[in-house]
Amino acid sequence: MFSIPGLAGAEDGRLDALLQELAQAPDEGAAARLERQVIDEWSKSGSATRDLLLKRGHDALEVSDWTAAVEHFGALTDHAPDFAEGWHGLALAYYQLDMFGPAMDALERTLALNPHHFAALRGVGAIHEQTGKPALAYDAYERVLRLRPHDAEVEQALERLEREVKGVAL
Repeated sequence: MFSIPGLAGAEDGRLDALLQELAQAPDEGAAARLERQVIDEWSKSGSATRDLLLKRGHDALEVSDWTAAVEHFGALTDHAPDFAEGWHGLALAYYQLDMFGPAMDALERTLALNPHHFAALRGVGAIHEQTGKPALAYDAYERVLRLRPHDAEVEQALERLEREVKGVAL
């Protein structure tokens, strides 16, 4: 059901099982635990070079060095254009630089490679919300909750946007 292109065998089966468990998580604690496991699976590049670039990019994000993060994730996406986590990291860095167009492009690449990437969908929702497209933001956030339930920030965003998108019930 949740098969990701490019993964095979036991890794694919483990990821499918994790994604199904996540979609059915009974509470926030279980969802957060499963989310970490899914992201760990997505972060397995199969290459020491890719792993190093991914780590350096994440390290740069952690210290708010957005330019360095763009450089590391850019090198990663050049080196491994089929690795969704590289594109997602690049999107995060661009977003922090208020470069919403390039961030959205990177999120679209992430989702083309991994349509179940709930974090990328969360980013799509945030960008649509910030650029005045509430209906598109609402749709992206709803898709997040189908993949990764119990996300308090996404639930709050849906509440915030609901009146604007759906109007007031009479």
